[in-house]
Order: sequence, then structure tokens, then C-alpha cells
Amino acid sequence: MDIIGISQMTPGPVAINSATFVGYKLSGVLGAIMATTGVVITSFVLISIISNTLEKFKESTLIKSALMGMRPVLIALIIKAFVDLAKESYLDLKSIIITTIIGLVLLSKKVHPILVIVIAGIMGLIFYL
Repeated sequence: MDIIGISQMTPGPVAINSATFVGYKLSGVLGAIMATTGVVITSFVLISIISNTLEKFKESTLIKSALMGMRPVLIALIIKAFVDLAKESYLDLKSIIITTIIGLVLLSKKVHPILVIVIAGIMGLIFYL
């Protein structure tokens, strides 16, 4: 769960691509490098500060309580994202079967995420070709 929170603090591909493009248009390759670095460095510094601070206070009951209190919110945000994606997705019997099988595999065994993606892709090819 912690990695999801950290990933939300990092600049996304749109921000990085936009900064690189604008930097390149304004000042060439050096501008692209500087603009991209400017976008990334802020998140890097913030994550470093937060990580070091949490490391110092990780045994604090206040910090532990705060982090435990954040977990339900994080889970709710993940569920909301899932529901929003599900509403906009085209759901048919084949995709429901693939999702169910992959979900059961994830719940029953510790499987590497890349393997899960490959299996889901193969199942999609089998069902849709």
C-alpha cells in the first residue's frame, strides 16, 4: 500500500513529456534536460524528506496510528478507481471470465505481476482471436 501512496507523489508521464517537449522547444536538448530535471527533482526531494522523516519516527505511536488511519482511505481510493474504470469498460462474459480467473490466481498464490499480465494477455488472445 505504501508504494501506491509514493507513486501518487511522483510526476506522471504527461508532466515529464510536457516538460521535455517545452524545454526542447525553448532551449533545445539542454532545455529539455533542465525542464525534465525540474519536474522530477521536486518529487524526488519531497519523497526523500518524507522517507527520512518516517524512518526517524517509525516507532512513534502517533506516526503508526496516522499511517494505519490512512490505509482505509487508500483502499477506498483504489476501489473508487476500480469502479470508475469498470463503469467505462466494455464488459462481456469473456472479459469477466478472464478477470475472475486472474483474480483467483492472485488471491490463491503469490504470483509475480508480470506473469499475471502475460497470462491475462494470452487468455485475451485465446478468447478474442
